[in-house]
Amino acid sequence: MTIRHAVAVLLPLALAGCSLLGGGDREPSTIYAPDPRVTLDASAPTVEWQLALVAPQAARIVDSSRIAVRPLPGELQVYRGASWAKPPPDMLQDALLRALEDSGRIPAVARQGAGVFPDYKLLTDVRRFEADYAGKAVPAAVIEVNAKLVHGRDQSIVASRTFERVTPSAGTDIALVADAFSRGMEQLTGELALWILTTGDAHQRSQHPGEPR
Repeated sequence: MTIRHAVAVLLPLALAGCSLLGGGDREPSTIYAPDPRVTLDASAPTVEWQLALVAPQAARIVDSSRIAVRPLPGELQVYRGASWAKPPPDMLQDALLRALEDSGRIPAVARQGAGVFPDYKLLTDVRRFEADYAGKAVPAAVIEVNAKLVHGRDQSIVASRTFERVTPSAGTDIALVADAFSRGMEQLTGELALWILTTGDAHQRSQHPGEPR
């Protein structure tokens, strides 16, 4: 079976089982680097303002290269012998930045401090990025992100929304789980990018009623 996007580098070993968080100093043997490619919905508006992406916030367990798994409710572990190439908040921001840049629907978007003088800023809190069995035989990749669009002029919150994707894995193998995360990131990032553009566009029009777009 060909696994889309989830690229395993270094020693691609067969993985079985999990290890408790904080248990041992064993170095990961396999690194997974999801590479989601997002095509924006055709309804996305073309805007004239600039956007800065603030560094995402996340709890320590989420802002980690270890791949988290929840085998039972209230029990969080990590997969033995595997890791992400980047912590999930960084992967999500990379995917969002590329999606907006490649869309051609916004004149400038960059990470905060990268030379963009933004009309809006995006604040994100990555709440969950874990494989969750939820009482089933096969886990699902669960991604939950809260996003706030902030007006650059007065620092007011224009809108806030929580995005969640639950993407079933095709099996219990870590490579299949990593692919589920890649698909979930692709879907969530597309939804988030569309929300940013439509929300910012609506706010701009409310600030300048009657002006041609």
